[in-house]
Amino acid sequence: MTVRTKKLFASAVLTLVAANSLMAQTGGGTTGINAATSSLTGYVDPVSTLTLAIGAVVGIIGGVRVYIKWNSGDQDINKELMGWGGSCLFLVLVSVVIKAFFGV
Repeated sequence: MTVRTKKLFASAVLTLVAANSLMAQTGGGTTGINAATSSLTGYVDPVSTLTLAIGAVVGIIGGVRVYIKWNSGDQDINKELMGWGGSCLFLVLVSVVIKAFFGV
């Protein structure tokens, strides 16, 4: 037998042993997944609220910056307004999508 054939045979044996040990675990994985799901679902509302609060702070900061640029006579307010407005919109939509994704 060549070295390549020995390696192939060894990997086949290891794969079969691993498959047998994985099939022996019935029910244990389901309990763990259900526990992780319920634990993760508990974090959805606080994370969503935190995202909305960060969006509010970003909106206030953006509004003040656009107002200052507008009063100083800056001609390129549109780019600034679209950037800050887009970031606020993104944060609000992320909050809604998180709740919809986890079904809360």
